[in-house]
Amino acid sequence: MILAATLLPAVVMGAVPKSGDMPEPGTLAGQLLIAAPEMRDPRFFHAVILMVRQGKDGAFGLVINRPVEEKPIAELLEAMGQKDADAQGRILIFAGGPVEPDVGFVLHTADYHGAATMGIDGHVALTRSPEILHDIGHGKGPGKKLLAFGYAGWGPGQLEAEIAEHDWFTALEDPKLVFDDARATLWTEALARRSREL
Repeated sequence: MILAATLLPAVVMGAVPKSGDMPEPGTLAGQLLIAAPEMRDPRFFHAVILMVRQGKDGAFGLVINRPVEEKPIAELLEAMGQKDADAQGRILIFAGGPVEPDVGFVLHTADYHGAATMGIDGHVALTRSPEILHDIGHGKGPGKKLLAFGYAGWGPGQLEAEIAEHDWFTALEDPKLVFDDARATLWTEALARRSREL
């Protein structure tokens, strides 16, 4: 996996949501997008995606059930040109989606807010700056977090068409599902949650 020089280069900033703690009414922001059992695209087979943004210009989300490896925070920061030898701890890295897999995002609980943090729904947030890794490494970060490289993106109307074709199901987001250690069963759990919501 190639590590980006920064967590979110300016070229990707237009793809992420505007700041705010609550999603716009009628959008999927803050919900789980669950691949249908019949999903044919191997990139999204049994994928569970936390939707970060959805609007007239497209949609953006992070796959939350594809862990890759765990890395020391100090090592990640050094790879990004952000040396911090005193940073402690490790963070789990996920394959967040097929688009720009060398670009990183920290998805975390809403108990942390930095200069580059954007609220998603009041429960979870997204930070797109190495500052959060420094804070995590010094015990000042969010309670729960994951680092995702890459994202899932859709052009205008594309995701809505895929949902209409029953390629995806939606369910309400729950921080326990988003940050649960049982990634291997998350798709099954998310489908079961959707069934309970119907």
